[in-house]
Amino acid sequence: MFHQATTPVAGSLPLSFLVAALPIATVLILLGVMRRPAWQSSLGGLLVGLFIAALIWHLPPGLAFDSVAAGVVFATWPVMWIVFNALVLYNIAVISGRFDAFRTWIFEHLPNDRRIVLVVIGFCFGCLLEGVSGFGTPVAITSALLILVGFPAIEALTFTLIFNTAPVAFGALGTPVTVLGQVTGLSPIVLGAMIGRQLPFIALLLPFYVMALYGGMRSVRALWPMLLVAGGSFAIAQFITSNYIDYALTDVFSSMAGLVVTVLFLRAWRPKADPEFSMRAPPSGSAGEVLRAPPPGISGWQGWIPWVVVSAVVILWTHFKIPAIGQHVIPWPGLHNEIFITLYQKPYAANWTFQPLASGTGILLATIITAALLGVGPRRYVGAVYATWVQSRMAILTVMLIVGLAYLMNYSGMNYTLGLGVASAGIFFPLLSAFLGWVAVFLSGSDTSGNALFGNLQVVAANQLGLNPVLIAATNSSGGVMGKMISPQNIATGISVTNLKGQEGVVLARTFKHSIILTLILGLLVVLQQYAVPWMIP
Repeated sequence: MFHQATTPVAGSLPLSFLVAALPIATVLILLGVMRRPAWQSSLGGLLVGLFIAALIWHLPPGLAFDSVAAGVVFATWPVMWIVFNALVLYNIAVISGRFDAFRTWIFEHLPNDRRIVLVVIGFCFGCLLEGVSGFGTPVAITSALLILVGFPAIEALTFTLIFNTAPVAFGALGTPVTVLGQVTGLSPIVLGAMIGRQLPFIALLLPFYVMALYGGMRSVRALWPMLLVAGGSFAIAQFITSNYIDYALTDVFSSMAGLVVTVLFLRAWRPKADPEFSMRAPPSGSAGEVLRAPPPGISGWQGWIPWVVVSAVVILWTHFKIPAIGQHVIPWPGLHNEIFITLYQKPYAANWTFQPLASGTGILLATIITAALLGVGPRRYVGAVYATWVQSRMAILTVMLIVGLAYLMNYSGMNYTLGLGVASAGIFFPLLSAFLGWVAVFLSGSDTSGNALFGNLQVVAANQLGLNPVLIAATNSSGGVMGKMISPQNIATGISVTNLKGQEGVVLARTFKHSIILTLILGLLVVLQQYAVPWMIP
C-alpha cells in the first residue's frame, strides 16, 4: 500500500505546499497568461502533475495512471453525460425555432433594455438551469440567449460565469450538500441551513456587482429597485427554503421566486429608457442579427417548453430516486484501497458509481419528450445530436483532462498537502477556508467533487483550531462556488456554443479577479460569523 507523503520536499510544509500548487499554477498561466485553449492548458497541468507525483510524491506510475483514468471515466459519466444531453436539448430548441421564440418572449414581456435582460436571463433563468442540470450547461445556454438579444459573446459568457455562483451549492437538487454530509458525518440538513446563511448575502450582491461591471454606477443608480428585487427575492427564498423547508429544493424555489417576482415587478416598474442599452440598437461587437422575424406560427411562450419539460423531468427523476435503479458500485482495479491517506489514517477508496439511469439519462428523456412535443422528427433529432458533438467535443476533452488532474492530485497526496498548508493558518483559517473550497472546484468544476475532496479536511482543521465545524464545512461548499466561474470545465462548456473558440484565456482573465474578490468577501463573512455573530450559525 502506498502511503501519501504530506511534506515530501525537504520535510517542509511551506515548500511542499508551493510544489503541490504547481499543476494548478500551470493551468492558470497557460490559460490566462499564455492564452492557450482550455484543453491544452489542462493537458499541461496534467503533465506537470504526473511529473511531480512520480518524482517528488513518489506515486508509483501504475497508481498515477489508474487515478487519472478514474478521473477521466468520472468526467465522462456522469458529468459530461449531463452536459451533452442538456446541450442536445438546447440544439433541439434552436432547430425547432423555440430558442428564437424565447427571444420573442423576452422582447414581448421585458423592457427594451439589455441591462434588465442580463439580470432576468443571466441571473434568474440561469439559476433555474443550474438547479436542474448544472455542470456548465447554464452558462452555455444563457450565454447563447444573451448573444441573441445583442450582447457581445465575450460579455455574455463573462457575466453568466459570474452569475453562475449563487445557486451552485444547492445544484442538482442539493447533491453537493448531501455529499458534504456524507464525508463529514455532519447532518446535511444543518449544513444546508448554514450554507443558506452564507450564500444569500452573495445572491443579494451579485445583481449590483455585475451591473456595475456592465453598465457602470449610473446603471446601478437607474436600476437599483429591480436589482434589489431580483437579488433580494432569490436570497430570501434561498434562506427560507434551505433553513425551514428542504435544502434539496432550494435552487428550484429560489430561482423560481427570483424569476417570477422580478418579471411581475417589471410590469409595475420600468426604468427610464436608455438608448445605449436598447436591444434594438446592438452594441459594437455584438454577434448576429438582433431582430430576426419570429418563427411563423410560433408564439413567444412556446420558447419555455424545453426548459419546463427538462425541469419537470429532472425533479421527478430525482424525487423518485430513479438514478438508484440499476446502480453498480465498481471498485477501480489496481487503485481501490491501494493508497493510504496519511492525514486521515485510512485507506483511500476508489469506487466508480455507474448509474445507467443517472440525471443525464433523465435529461436525455426530456430531449425526446421535447422533440416529440415540438415536432422534431428522428432525422432532425440525430442532427441535433451531431451538432452537439461538434460543439462539445473539445469541452469533453478538457473536462476529462482537468478531472483526471484533480484525481491525480487527490490520490498522490498533493491536494492533502495543499489542504494541510491552508489549515495551518491558525486564526486566519476561517478566511482561507473559503479559498480551499475555491481550489477544489477550480480543479474539478463541481461543488459536489470539491466537498468530497476537502469537506472532511475542513472539519478536522476546525476541530483542531476550536472553530465551529458546521460553519467551516459549509464554507468549503460556499467558497467552492466562486471557483466555478474560472473552472476550465465551465469555461470550455460555455465556449462550445458561443463561437469564442480559442478565447478561453480571455474569459479567464476577465473572471479571475472577480472570483478572488467574491471569495474574499465570503471569507470575511465567515470570520464575522465565527467570531462576532455566532447566532448566524444554526
